[in-house]
Amino acid sequence: MGKVTCKITKEVAVLSEKPNDFTKEVNSVSWNGDDAKLDLRSWFPEHDKCGQGITLNEEESKNLYEALGKGIDHGNE
Repeated sequence: MGKVTCKITKEVAVLSEKPNDFTKEVNSVSWNGDDAKLDLRSWFPEHDKCGQGITLNEEESKNLYEALGKGIDHGNE
């Protein structure tokens, strides 16, 4: 398997962060030179290393946006 490359094309949001540790982020990322897609994962502060995450294509991103717009029921009463 060859080396995986990534380039953050647009920083969208930092969801959480801990000083000197990973930050959980939503970004637009191009993997291996492909078109950029919405990406949710943890990153080291300099974006030189990342954890596992998920990448969504345009349709999946729209579906997630619509689902979040309906609100989230965490089951807490």
